[in-house]
Amino acid sequence: MRDDYEVDILEQDGAEDEPDLLEQGGDDAGDGLWEHLRMEVDHGQEPVRIDRYMAEHVPHQSRNRIQKAAEAGFIQVNGRTVKSNYKVRPGDVVTLMLDRPHYDTTIVPEEMPLNVVYEDADVLVVDKPAGLVVHPGVGNHHATLVNAIAWHLRELSSYDPNDPSVGLVHRIDKDTSGLLVVAKTPEAKSDLGVQFFRHDTRRTYQALVWGNMKDDEGRIEGNIGRDVRDRQRMAVYPAGGDVGKEAVTHWRVLERYGYTTLVECRLETGRTHQIRAHMKHLGHPLFGDERYGGCEMLRGERTASYKAFISNCLKICPRQALHARTLGFRHPVTRQPMDFTAPMPDDMLLLLEKWRKTYGNNITTKQ
Repeated sequence: MRDDYEVDILEQDGAEDEPDLLEQGGDDAGDGLWEHLRMEVDHGQEPVRIDRYMAEHVPHQSRNRIQKAAEAGFIQVNGRTVKSNYKVRPGDVVTLMLDRPHYDTTIVPEEMPLNVVYEDADVLVVDKPAGLVVHPGVGNHHATLVNAIAWHLRELSSYDPNDPSVGLVHRIDKDTSGLLVVAKTPEAKSDLGVQFFRHDTRRTYQALVWGNMKDDEGRIEGNIGRDVRDRQRMAVYPAGGDVGKEAVTHWRVLERYGYTTLVECRLETGRTHQIRAHMKHLGHPLFGDERYGGCEMLRGERTASYKAFISNCLKICPRQALHARTLGFRHPVTRQPMDFTAPMPDDMLLLLEKWRKTYGNNITTKQ
């Protein structure tokens, strides 16, 4: 099972909201690159494929990730770009060249507010505010959620924030609020990782989307992968196809405001930008979601007063209106089911109240 939440030298995106560094390379990736790693092949080394060699000599790297780096043009031998099937020879100088300057990825404890929902010897559940990056990455090297967690657990000698065998089990986007679970031991992370991989966890989100949903509930099934026209967005591709990864979202209407709808989304899978991409695919982008077109006035009246209303709504909640409300899993040691709920943050509460107050006659509430 691939550790999708592990962050390392080859994948420094920092949060689900950031583009995948490896997928930004291309045929011209050799221009404007910075050296991130250099090693010289031992003189007694037998010829071996470079992806295998690097997987054995670079800590915490899978062979699959190294192959992706080679495909993107990021691996060089003696100053020349090579593919995964290149066989290293004694004396070869192997370098990893990325299209961004090198920076220190060491996670250091930083004293920051941390909303702890639950904690025991094995797990930690936190409620992340919107606007907080989950993990250090490009443009966000400090003051992230994992820095705050490292400070919170600084006296726990067995917890090393730089050890990928402990820590965050999953992620949410920078501008999404809500619940996340942290594993304090390798055994807990392994067990929780399996639960997420097998879709045994229980996760629901609340989102305000543009438009009046036609049905009261539904199921979205469509692979999610990088948008070829915009690498910072995800797109929906045919289910069962070769492009993207399988993704399934179940949704139901909670309230209707005529021009927008409050929905609950239950994740069957957990892909990058899954809810945001799926709702965009349905024609109902999340309200305030700039990356997926939700910051434009997509439904409603053309009057000056309505335009002012929408402008005020976007000021109240200047982000995608998405909140990870519930999280459920089996405790990795006791095996008991555990379920948590995070109250909706103030910005979304104020946003919904404004819609209710102005367009209350359009409301239909679902229990």
